[in-house]
Amino acid sequence: MAPDTGRRTCVHLARALPLCLAALIALFPPAGAQTVNSDLFNPQRDGFAPKNSNLRRTAQTTPGDTGSQTADEPPPAPPAPSRLGKPPTWGTPAASGAGTAATGYDSLGRKKKAATKAKAGTLSGAAAGARVVPGLRGSAPLTGNATLPPVRTGPVPSAPPKITPPPSVTANGIRVPQSLAGTIDGQPPRRRLRVDDDPFGAVGSYYGAFLSKGAIELSGGYDTNPARVTPAKGSAFWMISPELVIASNWERHSLSADLRGSFTGYGSTFPGDISASSGVPTTLDRPDFNGRIVGRIDVDRETRINSELRLRIATDNPGSPNIADGLARYPVFATYGTSLGVDHDFNRLNVSLTGTVDHTSYQWSKLASGASVSNDGRDFTQYGGIARVSYDWQPGVKPFVEVQADTRVHDNTIDDFGFLRDSNGGYIKAGSSFELTRLITGEASVGWLTRSYQDGRLAPISGLLTSASLIWTVTPLTTAKFIATSSIDESPLPFVSGVKTRNYTWEVEHALQRWLVATARFGYGTADYEGLARNDNRYTVSGDLVYKLNRNFQIKGSLRHDWVDSSIPGASTQATVMTLGVRVQQ
Repeated sequence: MAPDTGRRTCVHLARALPLCLAALIALFPPAGAQTVNSDLFNPQRDGFAPKNSNLRRTAQTTPGDTGSQTADEPPPAPPAPSRLGKPPTWGTPAASGAGTAATGYDSLGRKKKAATKAKAGTLSGAAAGARVVPGLRGSAPLTGNATLPPVRTGPVPSAPPKITPPPSVTANGIRVPQSLAGTIDGQPPRRRLRVDDDPFGAVGSYYGAFLSKGAIELSGGYDTNPARVTPAKGSAFWMISPELVIASNWERHSLSADLRGSFTGYGSTFPGDISASSGVPTTLDRPDFNGRIVGRIDVDRETRINSELRLRIATDNPGSPNIADGLARYPVFATYGTSLGVDHDFNRLNVSLTGTVDHTSYQWSKLASGASVSNDGRDFTQYGGIARVSYDWQPGVKPFVEVQADTRVHDNTIDDFGFLRDSNGGYIKAGSSFELTRLITGEASVGWLTRSYQDGRLAPISGLLTSASLIWTVTPLTTAKFIATSSIDESPLPFVSGVKTRNYTWEVEHALQRWLVATARFGYGTADYEGLARNDNRYTVSGDLVYKLNRNFQIKGSLRHDWVDSSIPGASTQATVMTLGVRVQQ
C-alpha cells in the first residue's frame, strides 16, 4: 500500500472514531460521574446542586432534548403545591426560647450583631443608585425604569416633632415603694379593696379577732324647760356621751357588744320652795346608759345557742307623775338581765325558745331636806319565756308568730300604799321580717298584750300591740326609718295598775354632700295611766345637721321642740332644746 493511501486511511479512522463512541454512549449511557470539590466528604453528582443551595443545575443532554439550558436562562418553574398541605414540623427549633440572636439569651451561643442605623433620608452603598426588583437578576436602575414608580425629588421630609407630655403632679413627690405599688416582677397582684359605703365612717381597731370602734361626744346647749313643768324655767346644760362597739370576726360563732351612755349636767338649780310645790328636784342632772352583749354558738348548721346580757341605767322622765315631791335629785334605777335560748331550722321552718330574767332596782330618794326615802317597793324581778316560729316563705320575706309570757315578783309583797303589785302578763303577735332587694329591711308585727294583777283593786290592762323596725333606702343618699314600740310599765301611784305606753318615730336622713348630712325626725307617743284617768300625748319634731371633717372628727348641731298634751289640767308642757357639739371617733 502506498504511503499516501495509508495516511488517508488513518485520517478517516480518526474521524469515524468519535462517531462510534457517541453511538455506543447513546446505546449504553454511563453512570453519573462525581466531581471532586472542596468538600471531599460530600461529593456531588455532576449537573445537580445540593439541597437548599443557590447553585443552579448545569446544562446536560438527555434523550429527546433539542437544545441545552444555559446559565443565563431563568430557572424552571417550581413544582405545584401538594394537595396534602405542608408536612408538620415536630419539636421546638433551637434558639427559640427567651431571645433572638440580636437581643436576649441565645441557646446556640451566637454572637449578637450590632444593628446599623442609617441616617434619615440617605441610602447606603449600591442602593443609592439601584434597587433590587423581584423577579429580575441583578439590580435595576432607579431612573429610566418603567416598572417602578416615579422617584420623588426635593428635600427629604424630616420626622414629625416629638410631643413631650406635661410632668405628672406627683413627679416630684415621695416615691411609692415597689412592694406597695405592686411593680416587682413575680409579685402576686394586690387584692382589690372593698368599696367603702361610708367614706367618713370610723375605721376602728383590731384586737386579735375583734373589731373595736369607740367615740365620744361633747356638746352643750340650752333647754327652755328642762324639768317639763309649768311655768317653764330654762337652763343651760352640757352633755358627755361615750360609746363603744365591739364585734368578733370569727368564721363560726359570734360575740358583740354595744355600749352607749350619756350624762347631762345643768348649770342652775331650782330653789327649794319651788321644788317642794311643783315636784321639781333642786338638781336636774341625769345619767343614762344602755348596754348589750350578745353571743351566739353555732352547734351545727341547723342549731344555734343564743345568749344576751343587758343593762339599762336611767331616771324617771321629767314631768312624769311618778316623781315624788321635795326631791334633791332624780332617783336612778338600774335594770339588768340575761337571756338564753336555742333555735333550730327544720328545712325552711325555724323554731326558737328563749328564757329571760330581768331585775329592776331603784336607789333611795334623797330629799331636799337632807333625808332619804326607800324605793324598795318599786324593785321587782321579771321571769319570762318567748317562743317564736318563722317560715322562710321566699327570699327576703320571713313571716313569724311570737308568744311571750312573764311574771313579775316584787321585792316587797306589799308596797308603801298597801297594794299587792305582783302580776302576770304576756303578748302574742304576728308579723314578718323583710329584706326586699336591700331597699327595705327589718320587721313589723301587730298583736295583743295583756297584764293582770294579784291585787283585785288594780284593774287589768290590755290593748293593741304594735312593733316595727324598718329601714328604707330610698336612694344611695337618702334613708328613711320607722320605729314602733309598745309596753306596759310599772307605776308606784296608788290605785294605778300601770302605764300603757306606745311610741312611734319617723326619721329621714339625707346626705347633702358625703360630708354634710341632714336628718329630720318626728315622734309621737301615748301614755295611758290605768286607774288615774290620765292620758298624755307626746310630740317631738327635730332637725340635725352633721358636718364631717374626716373619719375622726365631726361637728353636730340640733334643734328640737317637745310638747305634751295631757288630759290633766296644768300637766301640758312645751320645751325647745338647742345643742351644738363635736364628736371624736376612732
